[in-house]
Amino acid sequence: MLKEIVIAVQSWGEAHRFIKEHRLFRWIIIPGIIYSLLFIAGMIFFWQSSDNVITWVSGKLGVESWLQKERSEWLSFFFVMTGMMMRLILVLFYFSLFKYFILIIGSPVFAYLSEKTEAILEGKEHSFNWSELKKDCTRNIGLSLRSCGWQIVYLIALVLLSLIPLAGWITPLIALLMECYYFGFSMLDYSLARSKFSKSQSIAFVGRHKGLAIGNGVLFYLTHIVIIFAPAYAVIAATLTIQKVKSN
Repeated sequence: MLKEIVIAVQSWGEAHRFIKEHRLFRWIIIPGIIYSLLFIAGMIFFWQSSDNVITWVSGKLGVESWLQKERSEWLSFFFVMTGMMMRLILVLFYFSLFKYFILIIGSPVFAYLSEKTEAILEGKEHSFNWSELKKDCTRNIGLSLRSCGWQIVYLIALVLLSLIPLAGWITPLIALLMECYYFGFSMLDYSLARSKFSKSQSIAFVGRHKGLAIGNGVLFYLTHIVIIFAPAYAVIAATLTIQKVKSN
């Protein structure tokens, strides 16, 4: 898996050079600005609402009054850490829902970018085909909804696990890796669909090459330092990654 993560990470650097060489920035800037504005507004709302959820849970469980009665520094420390882990899990949960919203509404742009990237790599003239684009979008939306459903199940389990002192402290890392995997899977599927992979074959392929999906997702998260470029770079890097794997 480590080798596949390295391949996925290298593809992001190649994606930057590819975008510059073939002047694809016009397909990145406007969708990127829209994505950035939605992301910032969403995260402000998410962070505030996660505070409200934790306050509500704490009040229902009577944690504050119990801690004041016990007056134990260690207990206070454990519950502060548990609250932090739970907040991180909730933020990742909110971000996961936002991510699928973007994947669904942005699927026409992502499908087009993936098609154009593959056409350039294979030296073909790219011609816009509405029926193919519509088919790719419908397929990816379906897979995104499937992934979203499974992630909600897993994240609910992680929220419950985060309530357990010590054991719950690793839940943000598990949730982040899961986020990376499912996002990378969505990006890789555009190329796999054009290679005539069925949905089940695509799921099996990414299951065997988890590193490719995780690596793509990790760089997607890191690229949020410069939010505007994250989604478009992810889909181009994913297309380059699949081309590498197919050629080996």
